[in-house]
Amino acid sequence: MSEAYRPIVAITMGDPAGNGPEITVKALADAALYGRCRPIVVGDAKMIEQAKGFVGHPEVTVNPVSSVADAAFGSGTIDVYHLDLVSDVSAFKLGEVSVEGGNAAFQSVKRTIELALAGEVDATVTNALSKEAMNLALARDRMHFDGHTEIYATYTGTKKYAMMLAHHDFRVVHVSTHCSLREACNRVKRERVLEVIELGAAACRDLGIENPKVAVAGLNPHAGEHGLFGSEEIDEIIPAIEAARAEGIEVEGPIPPTRSSRR
Repeated sequence: MSEAYRPIVAITMGDPAGNGPEITVKALADAALYGRCRPIVVGDAKMIEQAKGFVGHPEVTVNPVSSVADAAFGSGTIDVYHLDLVSDVSAFKLGEVSVEGGNAAFQSVKRTIELALAGEVDATVTNALSKEAMNLALARDRMHFDGHTEIYATYTGTKKYAMMLAHHDFRVVHVSTHCSLREACNRVKRERVLEVIELGAAACRDLGIENPKVAVAGLNPHAGEHGLFGSEEIDEIIPAIEAARAEGIEVEGPIPPTRSSRR
């Protein structure tokens, strides 16, 4: 693959107290990866350097840079857009929730989004962060985010959004994310279900699926059994499905979340 067709991919460090730096080193130690993309880590080069020893890759060189243009993009070297987020690596406690770790994780995500919006990178990948640690850090600025999805929506100015999980030909879009089970049930409303159907279908078309088929899960056992086990399907989900069909979207459902194993 030629240089022109290798996208630049920005990878957030994640919470430095977690496994993000280690996963990143293990992934970028694979030379084959550099044939498919040009990766650059956004975070703290000192934590990536430390992680090399944890995962047994001392041969890899960490290259701190202050701009994407300075990255080497070569196998054997991990380019890090260095934000100097951890003051003292030797004193930083791994595996513990901290304001410093939460701030480092958040700043990595924020800068990654900024790089993408500026056209300096072609795609972004996020490592895990501790939502507790992040929101401890954000409390001083009276900010709160439930997770990556909400951070991306805020800093890209996106009003309608949902999380999509994808594996090969299977894709799942959530009506609700990062909330209690009780609140998740409360969020099953016609407007939101329809919005997620529309977002899912549009995303599939963007991915090259000309006529996507959307299956909508029911909420209650047996999808409510015509109101016997709950009315959400009748009151909220089925009207959303009918509205989506009226828009020309191919939709099935509600599909019972539980099925009998009897034959």
